[in-house]
Amino acid sequence: MSPALKLYVKVWCPWCIDAKHFLDKRGYAYEELDVESDEAAFEDMVRLSGQVYTPTLVAGDKVLADFGPPELERFLEKNKFGPT
Repeated sequence: MSPALKLYVKVWCPWCIDAKHFLDKRGYAYEELDVESDEAAFEDMVRLSGQVYTPTLVAGDKVLADFGPPELERFLEKNKFGPT
């Protein structure tokens, strides 16, 4: 079973929109956290990833920060995270 996915985003960010589209199209369940409207989410993202860029995906103890669809696809395949 794949760990729960958390996707840290800025709602206007084109890379975040692409990441959500990628995950939605493939049937992944994830929690979306808007780091601009939720200060605690922003702080968590920075603590987990060491940076302030979005999108940032957290899956268990794995973190993928500041990525596009190709990196997201490789990350999910490499870590064997499937749709939930």
